[in-house]
Amino acid sequence: MKNDTILLAHGSGGKLSRKLITELFMPHFTNEYISPLADAALIDGSDLWRHCEERSDAAISSSAVMTNKKLAFTTDSFVVKPIFFPGGDIGKLAVCGTTNDLAVMGAKPLYLSCGFVLEEGLLIDELHRILDSMAAEAEKNGVKIVTGDTKVVEKGSADKIFINTAGIGIRDNNRSFNEKIKPGDKVIINGTLGDHGIAVLSARENLAIGTPVLSDCASLWHMIDEVLESSNGVKFMRDPTRGGLATVLNEIVHGENFGILLHEDSIPVKEEVNAICELLGFDPLYLANEGKVVLIASEKEAGKIVSIMKKNEIGKDSRIIGEVAASPAGKVFMKTGIGGTRIVDMMIADQLPRIC
Repeated sequence: MKNDTILLAHGSGGKLSRKLITELFMPHFTNEYISPLADAALIDGSDLWRHCEERSDAAISSSAVMTNKKLAFTTDSFVVKPIFFPGGDIGKLAVCGTTNDLAVMGAKPLYLSCGFVLEEGLLIDELHRILDSMAAEAEKNGVKIVTGDTKVVEKGSADKIFINTAGIGIRDNNRSFNEKIKPGDKVIINGTLGDHGIAVLSARENLAIGTPVLSDCASLWHMIDEVLESSNGVKFMRDPTRGGLATVLNEIVHGENFGILLHEDSIPVKEEVNAICELLGFDPLYLANEGKVVLIASEKEAGKIVSIMKKNEIGKDSRIIGEVAASPAGKVFMKTGIGGTRIVDMMIADQLPRIC
């Protein structure tokens, strides 16, 4: 990397984030688990037992079971500003964000760790609210918070509270996304774009424009579980957080022999979100979401998958928003509402820093 300092934009989820990861981190850490750059590492269950020095009969029995499963392991850090926003707070966000990174890998979230960096002067009542949110969201998902750490830094050294979480889940091998993406496959989203980004922005800047926008912060596992239980047509899943939908889709087509065509009229955006975007010059395609999943599904199964998702509260607005196209390869493009076509590129930096 040519820049000699870290910029705020390096944490945005855009092109600079990708360069930071691929050019700085990856040369140091490359291995078979991290190289896919997925939301979580998938580790063969049998590998875990091979590394056990002591093998009891129980361990050998468990080893046979684990050969049919993969361990999913992820970590995330949360520095959202402000720590409370319409529809959630940093605690709920931490649990949802980490469990969602497991869920989009097809893994059932099981255990979380949490590390807290607390700034001197944080109100105890605020910490109580955050911990209550974390406990409630974990219970809702059947997840246990099993270990943690707490550090306190001097006033001015942090921004009230930062949270790091790590998550462990289990995925059955019959839920692997092995089938390759090909032209004709459909792009599916489970609801409106940009809600979280605009909710955080509104709280940060004290915006009061019409009906308040609530963050879509929510856990995706139950809906995803229902889809995977009933269909084998899913080829890819990702939660479009930093950098939004546009960034995720550009990551999918990068270096591939296919592209993705979106249909602007099919992409759901709330009127309130659209109004603020038009006022401030934002594009909802690049705004962060914290309760959305993007799926690439086979053409044959796409309609069925949307129907399943619609039965879940967080998927009631699910729809097909585009398809995989043969050309132009490696590009995301969109058919606009007026009949034209435009390229949807990955941004250099996010429009809104510190939204998660």
